[in-house]
Amino acid sequence: MESAILFILVLFLLFIGAPVAVALGLSSLIIITFFSNDSVSSVALQLFTASQNYTLLAIPFFILASAFMSTGGVARRIIRFAIASVGHFRGGLAMASVLACMMFAALSGSSPATVVAIGTIAIAGMRQVGYSKEFAAGIIANAGTLGILIPPSIVMVVYSAATDVSVGRMFLAGVVPGLLAGLMLMVAIYVVARWRNLPAEPWKGFHEILEGGKQAGWGLFLIIIILGGIYGGVFTPTEAASVAAVYAFFVALFVYRDMGPMKGIRWIAETDSDGARVGFSGTVYGLAFFFVWMILTFFATDGWEGVTLSGRALVGAVLSLVLAIAYVVWRDPQSNPGNIPAYLVRGLPIWGRNLSLMARNFLPAFFNDETRKVMVDAARTTIMLMFIIVNALLFAHVLSSERIPQTITELMLGAGFNWFTFLIAVNLLLLLGGQFMEPSGLLLIVAPVVFPIAMELGVDPVHLGIIMVVNMEIGMITPPIGLNLFVTSGITGMSLIQVVRAALPFVAVLFLFLIIITYVPIISTWLPYTLMGPEIVTR
Repeated sequence: MESAILFILVLFLLFIGAPVAVALGLSSLIIITFFSNDSVSSVALQLFTASQNYTLLAIPFFILASAFMSTGGVARRIIRFAIASVGHFRGGLAMASVLACMMFAALSGSSPATVVAIGTIAIAGMRQVGYSKEFAAGIIANAGTLGILIPPSIVMVVYSAATDVSVGRMFLAGVVPGLLAGLMLMVAIYVVARWRNLPAEPWKGFHEILEGGKQAGWGLFLIIIILGGIYGGVFTPTEAASVAAVYAFFVALFVYRDMGPMKGIRWIAETDSDGARVGFSGTVYGLAFFFVWMILTFFATDGWEGVTLSGRALVGAVLSLVLAIAYVVWRDPQSNPGNIPAYLVRGLPIWGRNLSLMARNFLPAFFNDETRKVMVDAARTTIMLMFIIVNALLFAHVLSSERIPQTITELMLGAGFNWFTFLIAVNLLLLLGGQFMEPSGLLLIVAPVVFPIAMELGVDPVHLGIIMVVNMEIGMITPPIGLNLFVTSGITGMSLIQVVRAALPFVAVLFLFLIIITYVPIISTWLPYTLMGPEIVTR
């Protein structure tokens, strides 16, 4: 009786237009007040407990890191690298857009942010070389969904908080499925490109790949920091999120300078001589290598006996010096090692000018209008999402106290459900709900109900999480509430119906991907369980 009233209340409140958080919280409060033996004081206790959830602390930091990385400069550099890598294939610019979405997804953890950052540049580029506006919009709308599948993913953090499944295992579980989904989309694009005779970009050689990778490297290195730090045992996912936020702030304002008080000021001025540029670039490569070396070796050797900070620093310094010397000799027209000191000295004024500029603008960078806007936007998103999560956890408490999942489990087992038919039911439920609700809200409603049933039927908890995330992906590109459809419509100027028609052919690819993920669990579980062992769930 209570379960029926609870779900009717939630659906009624959603139907009359109440926000998801209000629908979940108010219905839970009514059940506790009038129908439950639970004390009303448990509401305050549950809200306080939910707000103290350490795992959820990762969400605001990942949102902030995404906000700083969602700048035109970062996306532009990633797209250049993607085009250099796969642009020479038939339909290569569209394939490069998918690859760029995959890489940006690993920085942002958000599908709408991926669509906006990559789509605003990639769609215009595809239109210039002859792609139809509808084809370009359909590609970006679908590829943007990878933002919640490829780690780090905010939706995965939400699932982990709702079910107590390891965030680290969920992040690892998304790697192989994310790569597979991107590959399937690129294969579909290649087939369509051969059929429609779509253009291919000219092959620009490995130099262009290296140049594109060099420009995008500072942004892409965030992936190494997050995943390397977590799986190297250096810090937790929450600590990784905070490090990512600080790193993204530094890169956006001081390295790429796409925003803030130094916006548009290049590291190398037009007045700098060729010798000064060579000397400066040589030291940049050397210092960058040393920075990467120290971080990667820290992740790889954490806890190893006999490996010291001074030892790693000495080896890194020697290798960095060799790299800097090799670059200067390579760029020297005479290839004379004796010219190395002169080149390095000429580069010092560039270093002095930029370091002085960064020192003068260090404090103003924190209070710049663009920095403030990013912080406010991130705070708004965080407050909205956390309000939903706290009320959803209260909803989950009511489900648990009233033993609603156990009752549903008994009914399904009595009806002859097994793991195979149960997963069909879960997919149908999520695909239907995904058309009307935001992913995090829907997941927080459904996960507490289906998770205990899945455990009783022997479904792997990490595998279930990936299935739910993939369903959320498809929900973001299906009307009437598909968020990616609205975002794509906004950046292209197309009507919602036009975007739906454009995205529909590639949605079929994601449906096929969902079937594969659902019934081939090793795709999701192989990597996390190889590196971290199986997830232990106490029933």
